[in-house]
Amino acid sequence: MHQPARNQQSIYAPRPCRLLSVTELTPNEKLFRLQLCDKTELQHQPGQFVQISIPGLTEAPISVASSPTRKGYFELGIRKAGQLTSALHRLQAGAQIGIRGPFGRPFQLDALDGKALLLIAGGCGLAPLRSLIQYCQDRSDEFASVQIFYGARSPEDLMFQQDLSDWQSSHNFSCRYTVDNKPATSCFDGETGLITNLMNDIQVEAENCCAVIVGPPPMYHPVIASLRQLGLNKPKQIMLSLERQMRCGVGKCGHCSIEHLTCCCDGPIFWLEEVEHLRGAL
Repeated sequence: MHQPARNQQSIYAPRPCRLLSVTELTPNEKLFRLQLCDKTELQHQPGQFVQISIPGLTEAPISVASSPTRKGYFELGIRKAGQLTSALHRLQAGAQIGIRGPFGRPFQLDALDGKALLLIAGGCGLAPLRSLIQYCQDRSDEFASVQIFYGARSPEDLMFQQDLSDWQSSHNFSCRYTVDNKPATSCFDGETGLITNLMNDIQVEAENCCAVIVGPPPMYHPVIASLRQLGLNKPKQIMLSLERQMRCGVGKCGHCSIEHLTCCCDGPIFWLEEVEHLRGAL
């Protein structure tokens, strides 16, 4: 029987990592900056995820929110939604947690090389898309142009507000964001309405354009329709992330299956033509 090498890391065994800092993003989301305890790099690619754990509690799949071009740490944007994530939100810098991964199919960077990019996020979908945006920041000469579009439910739900400001002022990016609703008492003076409203006046050469979509399921159909109106009708022009309950991360448990595909291995990043015909995908 084959025996694994002594120094080979099991895909089922969490690696210890240390919490470097915690930053509040919204009332329900925080940004966790982490470093593996052996101080090696996570070696992820934009769009991949990790399984995060605290001893005595379960695991949760979390997309990496930082680019591998940023060395010495990695970041996770985590929404407080259950027992584990609530416990994570109570942690402070210096705490130790477990990490498995990275897992999953990343954004197809080779296919984006030299293209005009439309990067579109809704809600907490900005966290995984941020890994690609940072990559584009650090390797801006590899892309013809980058336009960022982001929609949130309300002003207080806007994530990464400092990043949004920085992207708006960057000479490498065009960045617009909107909120669905603005309370009467809010001092928010930005745009309101659906994210598709931001896309009505996009100027882009469709032949050399790729779009990336990350967000809640109700967002996908109208955004895809808007992109097709812009002329993005060919294969490998629209890339998207499909999130499911990815419990094992390695395609064994079946909880994240969409017909014959598993989101944890075949995704979470897919080309639209790979999944649009599958029941329950979109």
